[in-house]
Amino acid sequence: MKTDIEIAQEATLKDIREVASKIGATEDDIEMYGRSMAKISDSYIEKLENDASIKDGKLVLVTAINPTPAGEGKTTVTLGLNDALNRMGKKSVVAMREPSLGPCFGIKGGAAGGGYAQAVPMDKLNLHFTGDFHAITSANNLMCAMLDNHLLQGNELRIDPKRVVVKRCLDMNDRSLRNITIGLGKRLDGVVREDHFCITVATEVMAILCLAENLQDLKERLGRIIVAYNYDNEPVTAADLKCVGAMAVLLKDAIRPNLIQSLENNPVFVHGGPFANIAHGCNSVRATKIAMKVSDYVITEAGFGADLGAQKFLDIKCRMAGIKPDAVVLVATARALKYNGGVPKDELSKENVEALNKGIVNLGKHIENLKKYNVPVVVTINKFVADTDAEIEAIKNFVSDKGCRFAVSEVWAKGGEGGQELAAQVLDAIEEGSPDFKFLYSDELSLKEKIETISKEIYGADGVEYSQEANNALKRIESLGFGNMPVCMAKTQYSLSDDQKLLGRPEGFNVSIREVYVSAGAGFVVAIAGQIMTMPGLPKSPAAERIDVLDSGEIIGLF
Repeated sequence: MKTDIEIAQEATLKDIREVASKIGATEDDIEMYGRSMAKISDSYIEKLENDASIKDGKLVLVTAINPTPAGEGKTTVTLGLNDALNRMGKKSVVAMREPSLGPCFGIKGGAAGGGYAQAVPMDKLNLHFTGDFHAITSANNLMCAMLDNHLLQGNELRIDPKRVVVKRCLDMNDRSLRNITIGLGKRLDGVVREDHFCITVATEVMAILCLAENLQDLKERLGRIIVAYNYDNEPVTAADLKCVGAMAVLLKDAIRPNLIQSLENNPVFVHGGPFANIAHGCNSVRATKIAMKVSDYVITEAGFGADLGAQKFLDIKCRMAGIKPDAVVLVATARALKYNGGVPKDELSKENVEALNKGIVNLGKHIENLKKYNVPVVVTINKFVADTDAEIEAIKNFVSDKGCRFAVSEVWAKGGEGGQELAAQVLDAIEEGSPDFKFLYSDELSLKEKIETISKEIYGADGVEYSQEANNALKRIESLGFGNMPVCMAKTQYSLSDDQKLLGRPEGFNVSIREVYVSAGAGFVVAIAGQIMTMPGLPKSPAAERIDVLDSGEIIGLF
């Protein structure tokens, strides 16, 4: 079969104005970025928001088991399911995240789906797209530059240079920037201090953009960002630095959702892109709500496994946005289940029902977790060519015993045609309904109680261990009045535990919390578990080694 980028480059794209007409938008309602990409105008967004006669569409969340080197295909299923629904005559759109350059040039690759279930133009989406990430990077780094300038120009706010908490950012995997020293040289070169970088998708500015309802809300949230603490142990904010207006100017276009299309020319909203292992892992609230206004069904996804992206979607995004899913699709592959059962990566194409049955406990735990929220769950197997009937049957029987709907997805090979079995199950699950949606924990719990609830209920931990630094931070954060916020756990995506080597369904472990900080503008508290880093590094053989552009302008090696 052709590579993803070959399939995408051979696709026949419709003019984005024609795609926009499917959501009721005219040429005046969009700002075009060439013929195949557009941003939704503020006036069209306001028109949708102010029309009380519009009934919101049904919301379907696509999540997955813990990712493995075998790949799960969550975004592929998201796009294929949407194309399948449209083939069945349903008015359906996708709302998904923008890819980060870090994984594109690192090890994971792009995030535009795969095979015959992709969002296009795939190359532009995976690279600079409409410039949103560059705007977020610039806004964040402007704030940092204003802070260091304030230190040099007399430090009227009495900021303690050793207690600066905001980090500079770059949308690239660059481990050498995790811990640096700045201000070296002459006096006018700045105040010498230790500084740090995180990847753009881990910044609070990214989280704020994805949670803000509008420009005014964006500015208010930016103003609440805690950049440092002063010598009296009081927080200093971006508003104190007087940089909010300038940051908002940089973000005024980035806050508007982007519109592209699937390979089958159906509308796809793509906006925002926080990682789910070190941030909250969901596309923007604004794009999701707009999508719900212009369609009967919205298919959205949350990053990595259900222990991260789905948990944060359900407990953070839904809580803040006042939305709830009508169904959840849980994606797995026979290959990934065999990997969890101990099969090496180079042997995953061989039938091994015994190993599959051993590793399927990972799927079982995710099913149990999602049921805690009172949402209908549909399990789908993203089918690979080498999957055998015996393996598929074993998974189907397991899922049936768990009381969930089951479908085989073949969207990678067949596009929307291969997703109609899944689409039918999703429609039935929505029609059947479920008990009232509920959160995992209440706002009233202490921060430690929230962390321990997630760790025990979702990860399966026996308990939680805190570093002294984390304990002190929790006390300080609650004393500042942020104790009622939800918790955003930063944890490895490869395991239910905080140890990436523990596959399957780990038991008898504690979660180690080494650091805690408040993202006051985003509206949540971040707890960092285990050895997870907010600035990833490149692998020994990064994907960048195989990416190139030909004299014709054709990009090769992108996946």
